[in-house]
Amino acid sequence: MLRTIFSVRGIAGVLALMGAVILSGCASDSSVISQANEMNSALQPAIVTDPVLSQYIQKVGDRIIDAAGEMYRQGYGPAAQVDEDSQWMFSQKMQFHFVNSKTLNAFTTGGEHMYVYTELFQKTRNENELATVMAHEFAHVYGRHVQKGMNRQYGVLLATVGAGAAGYALGDKSNRETYAGLAAGGAMLAGQLLNAGFTRGDEAEADEMGFEFYIRAGYDPDHFGDFFQRMIDLGLDKGSDGVGKYLSDHPSLKSRVELAHKRAAELSPQVKQQMERPDVASAAQYAQLQQRSIQVGASMPNDTTLGAVSELLQALPRSCLTPVIFPDQERAAEELEERAHQQEQLQNGQQRQQELNRQQQEKKKAKSAKSAPQQAGQLSQSPPSYRSGQ
Repeated sequence: MLRTIFSVRGIAGVLALMGAVILSGCASDSSVISQANEMNSALQPAIVTDPVLSQYIQKVGDRIIDAAGEMYRQGYGPAAQVDEDSQWMFSQKMQFHFVNSKTLNAFTTGGEHMYVYTELFQKTRNENELATVMAHEFAHVYGRHVQKGMNRQYGVLLATVGAGAAGYALGDKSNRETYAGLAAGGAMLAGQLLNAGFTRGDEAEADEMGFEFYIRAGYDPDHFGDFFQRMIDLGLDKGSDGVGKYLSDHPSLKSRVELAHKRAAELSPQVKQQMERPDVASAAQYAQLQQRSIQVGASMPNDTTLGAVSELLQALPRSCLTPVIFPDQERAAEELEERAHQQEQLQNGQQRQQELNRQQQEKKKAKSAKSAPQQAGQLSQSPPSYRSGQ
């Protein structure tokens, strides 16, 4: 059984943050970190806590973060060019997580947490491909792309997922779906989900910075493009004639492979040799870890056990991996849109009923006030009463 994830104060905080985002169009690091922590709480039942798997992904992540920290100290990239202190990005609080899921995705909430779905992990062929994804996700944090996205829809989307999870957790068995619908429907219309991802510029910058972090973490630059080629091999570069609709304003997988090869070709063999380090896991160990993730996943909750919020997670943009909108992603967004529409109708009906009740109360008060002077006059004209015998 799912334990209570959010307190009433927690859901109020998420909704308040969403309101601030909508009004201000921007967010500080602290507010994004707070929102990311709420999201992490919502995902807890599906986050893999197996020590072997969680320690492995964190070791790979630490190499990437350490490399980025060194570049930050040298003044590299957006994180080094802003007024806000960026040291939190390189602290021990930064965590990578496996999420038990059959969805092919990876994402970050812009704070101290980055997520790789086990389905994606199982589809990669080696640590280089996994490290490519992880370096890309950390680059979104380094570039403060979620903070920038607060004046678009992505930040509100993340808050919506947190709010939906909060609503589900707060409800009992009989009203969990209603609570989740109230929170999520009140946050935004789900029809916006499909276009709420990072921009083309964000993705391009994350690839560029991710490549730098990846090679300085000791991974082979000639293999940075392998993950994107793997996505092509799996058919994830198809548009409406293939697995789903196509986001034409996002970089194609083919162009990402070409750019990766171009960047690698610009490095001399000597530089490549100096940077390269052994992988955290050998090829055989990597295969064992993938198999372990399947075994562990079979005995624990996955992202489909989170109630109504599962649809929100299903509808999350996957633009970090591919410009394609998948059928399951689109279906989830459509279902959420319908739920939000129903919730809007319900709220409008409740508001109309409240207005009718208010008007009836005012009529009763007016009628009562009008009859009061008449009753007073009748009493003043009544003859005095005498007790018998007087």
